[in-house]
Amino acid sequence: MKLAVLGGSFNPIHIGHLALADEVCASLHYDRVLFIPTYAPPHKEMNAAVSASERLRMVELACAGDSRFMADSCEIDRGGISYTYDTILYLEEKFKAELEGKIGFIMGEDLLSGFHLWNRAEAIAQKCDLILARRPSLAENSSFANRPLGKYAELVQGDFELEGDPLFAGALRLANAVLPVSSTDIRTRIAEGRGFRYLVPSSVFSYIIEGNVYGRE
Repeated sequence: MKLAVLGGSFNPIHIGHLALADEVCASLHYDRVLFIPTYAPPHKEMNAAVSASERLRMVELACAGDSRFMADSCEIDRGGISYTYDTILYLEEKFKAELEGKIGFIMGEDLLSGFHLWNRAEAIAQKCDLILARRPSLAENSSFANRPLGKYAELVQGDFELEGDPLFAGALRLANAVLPVSSTDIRTRIAEGRGFRYLVPSSVFSYIIEGNVYGRE
C-alpha cells in the first residue's frame, strides 16, 4: 500500500483538503491518504478552535464517503504538541506489514519557508517522499486567522526560494487544483452568518449546523 499523510488542524476540514487528497491519489498513485488532525500545532495558535474530538469527528465524516481516505487520531490521542517526525515513526510501525515504499508527506507551499525550523526536518525529508502542493493566495487577515508562534512569526514568505534548498531535493511537485477556500474563511463566514454549505462536505455541514459547533445561532 502506498500511503500519504495530510496533517492539519482541519478547523474545519473542507473541499480543498479533499480535492488535494484526490489529486495525490490520482496523479501520484497513492492508495490511501491518511488525514491526521493535530492536537496542538507547534507553529501556530489556533483561533476559534473547537475541541479536538469535534475536529476529529468532522474529518471522520468527510472521509467516510471515499475508501481511499481515512482519519487517524494518533496526535489527538498523544495529546500536547505533536511533532511530525514522531508521527511518521508511529505510522511506519503501524503499517509496516502493508507499507510500500516511503510514506508520502503532503505539504502546502505556505509551509515550505518554515520547514527548516521543524523538529528533525532533515530526518523527515529523508524518511518521507515530500509532496509539495499548491495553495491559494488568500488574504487571511481576519480575526479568525491562526497566529504564528515564536520563531515562525518571524518568517518572511518572500525571502524563500525552493530551488536549491537541499531539504526539498527530490520532492514531488503536485499540479493540484487551487480552490479559493480556507478554514479561516469558513469560520469567518459562519460567525457572520454567511453561506458556506458548499465549501465543506454535506456531512460536515450538517454536523456544524446541528451541533452549533462554531457558535452560530
